[in-house]
Amino acid sequence: MPKPIIQIEKLTFAYPPDEGKEPVPALKGIDLSIEQGSFVVILGHNGSGKSTLAKHMNAVLLPGGGKVWVSGMDTTDESLLLEVRRRVGMVFQNPDNQIVANVVEEDVAFGPENMGVPTEEIQKRVTAALKAVGMEEFTLHAPHHLSGGQKQRIAIAGVIAMEPACIVLDESTAMLDPMGRREVLETVQKLNREKGITIVLITHHIEEAVLADRVVVMDSGSVVMDGPPKEVLVRVEELRAIGLTSPHTVELLHGLRQDGFDVPLDALGIRECADAIAASLKK
Repeated sequence: MPKPIIQIEKLTFAYPPDEGKEPVPALKGIDLSIEQGSFVVILGHNGSGKSTLAKHMNAVLLPGGGKVWVSGMDTTDESLLLEVRRRVGMVFQNPDNQIVANVVEEDVAFGPENMGVPTEEIQKRVTAALKAVGMEEFTLHAPHHLSGGQKQRIAIAGVIAMEPACIVLDESTAMLDPMGRREVLETVQKLNREKGITIVLITHHIEEAVLADRVVVMDSGSVVMDGPPKEVLVRVEELRAIGLTSPHTVELLHGLRQDGFDVPLDALGIRECADAIAASLKK
C-alpha cells in the first residue's frame, strides 16, 4: 500500500471576516489522504473551498483547526516550512505571477538557487526540468513572448527543478485556451506516469477529472464525493445539484438511457462512449 504524502485530518479554516461580521468557514472538518504517486483531481464550483484546501497542502495557509502533514511533517512547524515546500510544489492560476526572470532558464533556476543548490547541480536540474515539460528549445527565450500554455509549462518546470515529490496545480488551466490546457494536462500526466510525481489538480473543468486516478468533489467547504472517475463522474443528478455537470460523454449517455437505450454511464472517453453507443444500436 503506497504511503500518503499528504495527510489531512479534521481541517477547518475561515478567512478573516469584514469588520462587524462573523467569519464564514471555508473548510469544515476535511479528512483526506493523498497517496504518493497518485493523480488526484479536486473538483468544485467557485467558493467550494478547493483552492483553500490546495493552499494548505504546502503551508501557504495554515489550519484554523485540525492538522495537515506532508511526508509526516506538521505544516504548522515553522522549522519544517522550507522542507514542506520542497516536497510539495505549487503552480497557480496565472503563470505571469510565478515567472520572475527575463530568460526562461533563469526563471527555472530561481527556486533551486533560493534553496542553495550548487551551480552545477542547478544547471542539470534546469535542463532536466525543461526537457520534462517539452520546453528545452525555449531555454534562452523571454517568457513574456510565450503563449499561456507555454508559460504555465515554464512555471511547472520551475517547480520540478526543486525536485518535489508532489505538485499541486491550483486552477492552473483556468486562464488557458483549449490548446494550452491540453499542453499542461499532457505535461502533468507524463510527470505522474514517468517520474512518479504525485499530482493534485484543482479545477472546475470536469472533463479534466476523467484523466485522474481519483476524483474528490467539494461543496461548501466539505468533501461530498471521493472515488475513481468511473464511480464519481456518473453521479449526474448529484453533481447537478451542487452546480457541476458530468463530462459530455456521460451527459450524452445519461440522456440516451432516459430515452430507453441500454448504454453504460461509465464510458468516459470519447472512443469508449462511441463504442458503447454502437454496441447498443446493434442490440
